[in-house]
Amino acid sequence: MNEEKTQDSAPDLNGAPSNSTKAGGDIYVQDATKSFGVTKALNGVNFKANFGEIHAIVGGNGCGKSTLAKVISGVLPLDKGKVSIMGHSPNSPIEAQRIGISTVFQEVMIAEEATVYENLFIGYDSFFGKKLAHRDRVEKAAEIMLELAGEFVDPYTIASQLSLGMKAWITIGRAFLRNPKVLILDESSAALDFDSTERLFAKMRTLRDQGAAIFIVTHRIAELVRISDRATVMRDGVDVGVLAGDEITEKNLLGLMTGDKKISTASEIKSTPPNSVLDEIVLRSKDLKVWENGDVINFNLPKGEILGVTGLDGQGQDNFVKALAGIDQPISGDVIVKQSDEERELTKKEYKSVESLLDAKKSGIAYVSGDRKKEGIFPNMSIYENMVIPLYKGKQAKTSGGFIGFIKWTELNGIFDWEVDRLSIKTGPKNNLITSLSGGNQQKVMIARAFTTTPKILILNDPARGIDVGAKRDLYKHLRNFVNEGGTVIFLSSELEEFIGLCHRVLVFRDGSIFEIFEKEDINPNVILEGMFGHTQKKSNTSQETVENYKSNKNDTNIQKNIIQKPVIPKIVKVVDFQKKSEKENKIKIKYF
Repeated sequence: MNEEKTQDSAPDLNGAPSNSTKAGGDIYVQDATKSFGVTKALNGVNFKANFGEIHAIVGGNGCGKSTLAKVISGVLPLDKGKVSIMGHSPNSPIEAQRIGISTVFQEVMIAEEATVYENLFIGYDSFFGKKLAHRDRVEKAAEIMLELAGEFVDPYTIASQLSLGMKAWITIGRAFLRNPKVLILDESSAALDFDSTERLFAKMRTLRDQGAAIFIVTHRIAELVRISDRATVMRDGVDVGVLAGDEITEKNLLGLMTGDKKISTASEIKSTPPNSVLDEIVLRSKDLKVWENGDVINFNLPKGEILGVTGLDGQGQDNFVKALAGIDQPISGDVIVKQSDEERELTKKEYKSVESLLDAKKSGIAYVSGDRKKEGIFPNMSIYENMVIPLYKGKQAKTSGGFIGFIKWTELNGIFDWEVDRLSIKTGPKNNLITSLSGGNQQKVMIARAFTTTPKILILNDPARGIDVGAKRDLYKHLRNFVNEGGTVIFLSSELEEFIGLCHRVLVFRDGSIFEIFEKEDINPNVILEGMFGHTQKKSNTSQETVENYKSNKNDTNIQKNIIQKPVIPKIVKVVDFQKKSEKENKIKIKYF
């Protein structure tokens, strides 16, 4: 471990934070203790950090990582112990901001009905006045979003119209706008794809080289191995070790996280996909379009397959899986699912259309979203209710939750206990609010909810977002068991390593349609990444029949259209009439030169 430099007295930090000089003083946490009821989130945590370093805080779900981040940023008070940032102990977010601390929290915190530029500058001004004029804010908002997101975003766009990834960029941009001396990122890359994460890392390295201290809280072990200079590992509310430099490996991190030095990494556990794919087609799409200008998708899903779906953020893969799950209506085309023997006997038809979420549910399709805050949890309901609520009517589940309006609590209690144990959900009393759990454990409850309905087809939209490596291994095991028992899985993920040894095929989306199909030995993160950027046309190893089965209208023009081109950077031209006070009449104009 490197020796940290200390300083007898901390500088005066009541002014604006500097963005160029290396800060002085110590950053340390001493005997930090924090409890929530009977749960001890922090139990005597101690560690020290350096300026000019990226310091990872890592551990399993519910180990206290996010609580520690909130304590350092002044959001939560300690029950016991001390946090010192350059001689200061922030007692509120405002005080933390004043001494140069910026935090990006795990949940994407934006005002949905406000514009992009308004969200970026929330909390930027002092009590006595604005630091930037309106037109300068708009220009700065466009500039920083272009730098971070890699594309022009109209500063006047209402935030609710943006994708989850773009909303995440707003919260990250808000932190960077303040030129922080201490930057805390709590699972900030969870909503970002690979390309976006690399841009974030580049920005973090620049800030580190300017002398800032950066704390990164993440479950993505492969990411922190690449980006971190030092890592503090936590387990059950206690710091259990510090790694630095070459010591930061997936093996060492997992060993400290679990206390098992012989633990295998996720890539070592996953060897080959389950060998249970059958000829029976359980779901298909016919001339499906999820984008107005996208190609149609003719898609077959055989029983027993684990199908991977990916793409750069906002390329249509999210629209695709939501259309299959009956959540979003496609532009055109149909999604059809195979009926049960009883249904075929009644209707004399093999397949039926999925036109709504209710249709999907009745057809045995369950959906799990990675955006648990918006599409998953019921925040005002208990952990128990969040998991078993689909069984209150009980007609879909094999074990009925109720009959003629009466709920069989004994059966539901058994299902709840089984799923908690099976998915290793770290929970207090089951009647506690779902929001009392860590983000990762909330996500596990969402996954358990889907399993309680005993679905035929499980559609997972980035389900591992926010869950630790151990939980991911358990999820992979449960998915294998699910398909071996006759189920079928569609698995959308932004973490390409998750596909290796798990998926039979991986679909890569670009421009609202399937651009590439990878199978067997071609399922490799580097090759898939090339496809995501449009740099490959791996058609030689894929039969023409398979390609045509997924995509129609295949010709040279369409192929060329999908090949990535050097982006045209928009020039921002402001047309301002100062006689008009309405912002809508003074929007930024975009022109391509």
